[in-house]
Amino acid sequence: MKIYNIALIGFGGVNRALTELIATKNSLWERDLGFRLNIVAVSDLYLGSVISPNGLDAKTLIEANFAKGGFGRLSGGSAEADNETIIKSAPVDIVVEATFTNPKDGEPAISHCRWALKSGKHVVTTNKGPVAIAAQELKALAKANNVHFEYEGSVMSGTPVLRMAEKTLSGAEIKGFEGILNGTSNFVLGRMENGLDFASAVAEAQALGFAEADPTADVEGLDVRLKVVILANELLGANLKPEEVSCEGISKLSPSDIDAAAKANSRWKLIGSAVRNADGTITGSVAPKQLPLEHPLAGVNGATNAVSLNTELLGSVTVTGPGAGRTETAYALLSDIVAIHNARSGSLAKDAA
Repeated sequence: MKIYNIALIGFGGVNRALTELIATKNSLWERDLGFRLNIVAVSDLYLGSVISPNGLDAKTLIEANFAKGGFGRLSGGSAEADNETIIKSAPVDIVVEATFTNPKDGEPAISHCRWALKSGKHVVTTNKGPVAIAAQELKALAKANNVHFEYEGSVMSGTPVLRMAEKTLSGAEIKGFEGILNGTSNFVLGRMENGLDFASAVAEAQALGFAEADPTADVEGLDVRLKVVILANELLGANLKPEEVSCEGISKLSPSDIDAAAKANSRWKLIGSAVRNADGTITGSVAPKQLPLEHPLAGVNGATNAVSLNTELLGSVTVTGPGAGRTETAYALLSDIVAIHNARSGSLAKDAA
């Protein structure tokens, strides 16, 4: 049975949910997956940082009501976050990166991933920025240092579209995709169908915790644009940059637009898509589209995400699942760790043979 020492960079909803899973599921994972997770370091801008080479009690981390700088009260702790020292020097196998990141430059997550990979540590992340902006560099660093860079949760939270496409649609010849890749904008459009204007729908999404205080990234398509880049580069072999993907959000849609769509037996959805052109180039876009009700994406409601993959051999294959949520996104991190464990176990078995 393998024990992986992990460092949590960021202790917001996602890494806190992973900690909850560790506190309750480690014995099950040991039995069913062949490993346990041992948290030896945590760093968070609000709480500070703590390192314990023998491991931190997951239950204590989630149950203690830490105030600002609260990790400073723990043995080996500091009231100040020290991401760089923990990533580079803590005795960990896997760095779990889940910080708030600027979508324009991917920082600080790109630096966190870079430090970890250069230090010979595996990285699992839910951050879109590093994958959309610096995936090739980070993959090369991982390969050079014989470690893994995994990011299943960067597109559809716990719904495994990247790994599913790679593993189960290999040879199906994916030609393009279109998807609902942002739950907040999808929720807003649904509420507008029920009679709310745009501003009221956004306010409700904020009150329910679906939208941030500044909802721009969601409703103007910026979040979806990063996900389109990731999917296009991963599934279609493109080399797109975010600025190369045209982007239009939903803020210009009016109640009359919504009503007109309903009368035409259709509904508006914010669609992120990419297609392989006849000359081999890849074109990506984000824009609101009026879909007929029989379209496979038209019935996707609320915060649910979905993507339809257009394949040569199977036609359209649609994957639907949660696109947000603490536990769902934490599961994506677990699935990445499972992938690392299986790959390393397979490598060791081959070496032994």
